[in-house]
Amino acid sequence: MRIRPAKQEGLATKYRNRVLGLLSLLLVITYLDRVCISVAGPRMQEAFHLGPRAWGWVTGIFTLSYAAFEIPSGALGDRIGPRRVLARIVLWWSAFTSLTGVVSGYYLLLLTRFLFGAGEAGAFPNASVAVARWFPVQERSRAFGISLMASQLGGAIAPFLVIPIQIHYGWRASFYIFGILGVAWSAAWYWWFRDSPAEKPGVSHAELEETRGLISKAQHGLPWKIALQSRNLWTVMGLGYCYIYTFYFFQSWFHTYLVKARGYSENGLLLSSLPFLVAACANCFGGLSSNAMVRKFGLKRGRRSIGLVGMLTAAVCTVAVMFTHQWLETLILLSLVYGGVTFQQPAAFAVCLDIGGEYAGAVVGAFNTACQIGSLVSSVAFGYLVDRYGSYNLPFIPMTAFLLIGVWLWLNVDPAQALIPQTRVASANATIPVNVG
Repeated sequence: MRIRPAKQEGLATKYRNRVLGLLSLLLVITYLDRVCISVAGPRMQEAFHLGPRAWGWVTGIFTLSYAAFEIPSGALGDRIGPRRVLARIVLWWSAFTSLTGVVSGYYLLLLTRFLFGAGEAGAFPNASVAVARWFPVQERSRAFGISLMASQLGGAIAPFLVIPIQIHYGWRASFYIFGILGVAWSAAWYWWFRDSPAEKPGVSHAELEETRGLISKAQHGLPWKIALQSRNLWTVMGLGYCYIYTFYFFQSWFHTYLVKARGYSENGLLLSSLPFLVAACANCFGGLSSNAMVRKFGLKRGRRSIGLVGMLTAAVCTVAVMFTHQWLETLILLSLVYGGVTFQQPAAFAVCLDIGGEYAGAVVGAFNTACQIGSLVSSVAFGYLVDRYGSYNLPFIPMTAFLLIGVWLWLNVDPAQALIPQTRVASANATIPVNVG
């Protein structure tokens, strides 16, 4: 291991920590906008006279368009850089966040949420491209852990912001307000950020040396004919589908579940911040733990161990939720479910960069496409199961099944195997040796 003087180390991390700060703020805004509709869900269902099936499509149709545009938006970031692509993405989704507060009927609501998803698609792939270009391989799990932690903090503070706005000004006002935040972020991002450290004035020589040789703009698109023959890619995509099936419950049905299945009042929904706070800690701890495990045991064993612990914990606690009737125990167990899936989330994104190389945006796009398919199925299936059988416990059975399949998939993923053998793996300039386990 090469030891750097403390002063030089501080210089080396100066600008990439600012990039991480901007990306973290982006994910706070992302989850504020997403969770806003979940918190407002009970009021919106009452206003539009929507049953479980109809509301399942309101929350699910966002994921349909989100999935359709994930790969194109991620590949575009590989080619022209995340600076321009993320600025466009955030402006688009901010507009449709505000327009959600304008709709006057069910089908207009579906159309608005569909266009919202089309706009937000590519946010995570392009944030990942930024991480791949600014962070050495041994720091990426930390970067994902901190930024994903920020996203959960956005979900945690959403009830404290949305509920008072709803009580005093109605549910529509919350969408107007949150739309403005994205516009401000987009302007700041485009003005300050550059697509690589070499393009950013003021970056220290030490940081340029650390990031020299990391991936740059892809000269060509990902050769999908080769990529789709990779078992590794399909394993990663399957993993995304399995964990997001449970994850998306907290973005779509969670607050409705607390009100209709567990008898929470609107003011009681302030307690719904607990799972998001637990998830924030789990994201951060999972990212830091992944870094430590990779350093100690190598890339393969280091990434896998985090995934296995997270998915197993979530599966066990999901089963327990179905057998408890106390409101506090339910909230604690659901917090541990969410904490389990978010603990392994930074490692999952890091694996996409590990195998993607200079095609990181396209690979994260493929991963997120599978995730959004899982989100759509999860949201719609939850509504249909509740409507058909009248039970809010039954939807937890497929959640458990997919979490256990995810455990098996983590045993088969190989982060040391590049998707395209010729692609440049960004560990070339790492300051520590990374074993493949």
